[in-house]
Amino acid sequence: MSHPLLIYTDGAARGNPGKGGYGIVLIWGQKRKEISAGYRHTTNNRMELLAVITALEQLSKADIPVTIYTDSKYIVDSVQKGWLINWIKTDFTGGKKNKDLWLRYHTIAKKFKVNFIWVKGHANNALNNRCDELATAAADGKNLLVDQEYENGIND
Repeated sequence: MSHPLLIYTDGAARGNPGKGGYGIVLIWGQKRKEISAGYRHTTNNRMELLAVITALEQLSKADIPVTIYTDSKYIVDSVQKGWLINWIKTDFTGGKKNKDLWLRYHTIAKKFKVNFIWVKGHANNALNNRCDELATAAADGKNLLVDQEYENGIND
């Protein structure tokens, strides 16, 4: 019997917008992998969403059940309450943000059976706390990446 794939994610921004980062912990049976990256100018919601996308993009086997733990109500509600589907149908009218990332999420998520579980941030979930540590360390790190879509959007 195969083990379920568990993913823990978190995003952070120093200032919102500001320097940001994400942290991911993937767990498959006894295997564990940690991933993080930092960006020079972004938002907290973008980092939360990019963490989920990046985690799913790591997976090579499609059509598997994936449980994602996140402290982002923005992500959980957008997916589980059907907001994302409505945003796509209306081409994100009304000033809905992060269209580029939501479309990227929507494409990758179709490959899996994704289930979100919301966890309280900065509480007693050790793996969520680890993701927060990874995200904030990445945001505070050197050689920050460019969130091209975000920076292009605010410079137009």
